[in-house]
Amino acid sequence: MKQANSYFQSSNSIKGVYGDFIVTSNDKKEVLFYRLSILFCGLFFSIGIAQWITNGSHQIWIWILGMSISMGLSLKWIHIYLRPLHQTLTIFWLTGCIGFAILAYHFGLTNIIYGLRENPKSILLIGPLFAALTGIGFKEFFCFRRIEAIGITIFIPIALIGYLTELANERFTFAMLVVSSLLLLLMGIRKFNLPAEADIGDKSVFDFLESQRKLETSES
Repeated sequence: MKQANSYFQSSNSIKGVYGDFIVTSNDKKEVLFYRLSILFCGLFFSIGIAQWITNGSHQIWIWILGMSISMGLSLKWIHIYLRPLHQTLTIFWLTGCIGFAILAYHFGLTNIIYGLRENPKSILLIGPLFAALTGIGFKEFFCFRRIEAIGITIFIPIALIGYLTELANERFTFAMLVVSSLLLLLMGIRKFNLPAEADIGDKSVFDFLESQRKLETSES
């Protein structure tokens, strides 16, 4: 029990670019929630693909909904230095969720994949959801150089853009999604091998950027 609780203990003072900082127990809890969100996003994605292969696409909406919720939670707890980038990913996620709701209303929950097959351009409605996921993958690669993260960053856009432009057939698109789902699941699992401090990054940079933002706001 003591060993388990030690994970949430505040760190010693860490030297940052703009001063010393401490990773608090609350910071570490946020990291845990972020990692669990990524893991569940990968699980929902992978299970959805597996069900699609074995039982067809009629219940795929359940797993897309699970992915959407998990992704939204991961964006709530993710640590990104640049506030505009974080806001952009959140807007992508929200736009994709609205697009998913429109698809469900227009085609019915059990016929979403049928609708995407009939009209490839309707992928634009749900595409922003995967654009947000691509952004998370890029952040993970940029920070940790994990090969599975760059895989997500590359394969998801290739799959969706290829399908939208009809340069890629259904089989190729599906194969890219299978690979992406497995890479996301792998990334979610491997996140737990890193110390919590790795996901927090340099808090002094966060504090500096936040102080600059507040200064600009007060001066305007």
